[in-house]
Amino acid sequence: MFHLRVFGTFFRNALVREMMFQGNFLIQIVTRAFWFFAQLALFKIIYEHVDQINGWSEDQYFAFMATGMLINGVVETFFMPNCANLSEQIRTGKLDFALVKPVDTQFLVSLERINLAMLSQIVLALALLIRSLVRIGEPVSAGSFALYVMYIGVGVLFFYSLMIVTACTSIFLGRNQGLYDFWFYITVFARYPRAIYDGQDDSRFEAGEMLQFGFSYVMPILLVVTVPARIIVDTLYQQHWAGVALASAVVGLLIARVVFTWSLKHYRSASS
Repeated sequence: MFHLRVFGTFFRNALVREMMFQGNFLIQIVTRAFWFFAQLALFKIIYEHVDQINGWSEDQYFAFMATGMLINGVVETFFMPNCANLSEQIRTGKLDFALVKPVDTQFLVSLERINLAMLSQIVLALALLIRSLVRIGEPVSAGSFALYVMYIGVGVLFFYSLMIVTACTSIFLGRNQGLYDFWFYITVFARYPRAIYDGQDDSRFEAGEMLQFGFSYVMPILLVVTVPARIIVDTLYQQHWAGVALASAVVGLLIARVVFTWSLKHYRSASS
C-alpha cells in the first residue's frame, strides 16, 4: 500500500507538470498519433498487394502491431523517462536524494517521472487491437485473454530490465546519452513478427536465421512481442516460446536487481 500511495503521488505530480505545459502535451499526442497512422498506412499499402506476409494476414499483423505498441507504450510512459534521466541524476549528484529517502531506490528512480502523453499510444493500440480481433471474427476465450494480459506484462518487464541495466552503466560512464538510440535500435527488431526472419533453407537468408536465433533465445526481443500476439490471434503453435519469454522476464528482473544493487555500491555521491 505504501508503494501504491507513492506511485499515486508520482502520477499527480506528472499530471500537474503536463497541465503547466499544455501545448507541449498536445504536440506529443499529435506526434504519436501521426506516427501511429503512418504505420497503419504503410502496411495497408503493403497488404493491398499481398494476402499475407509469411503466415500473417492483414488483421493478424495489425493485432501484432497493436501488441508491440501496447508494450512500448507502457514502457515509454512509466520507465523510459526515468531511465533516461538516471545519468543526469548521477552526473549532478541528485541521486543522493533518492538514496536517503525511505523507499526502495530502484522503485523511486524507475517510476518518479511519468510521461502521460504516451498514454495516447496505449489508447490507440487498444483501439487497433479491438478492431483487428473483430475483423478476424474468432472469439477470444477468457483464458487466452488472461494469458495475453500476462504476456503483455512479461514483455514490459523484459524491456524494463533491459533498460535499467543499460541505465546503470551511467554510474561508471558518467553519462549515457545513447540510451534513447539504444532503445530505438533494439525495438526496431521487435516491430516485426519473428517469422519474417525465417531463412527458408536458403543460404541467402543465413543472416536472418542468425538474427532470429539471437533475438529469440539469447536476447528474446522477438518472443516477448510475438508470443502475446500469437496467443490473442490463436496461432501459438510453438508452446516452448511462451516458456522462453516468461523465463526471460524473470531472469531479466533478477539480473536487473543484481546489477542495480551492485552499481550503487560503486556510485560516488556528490559529497565524495
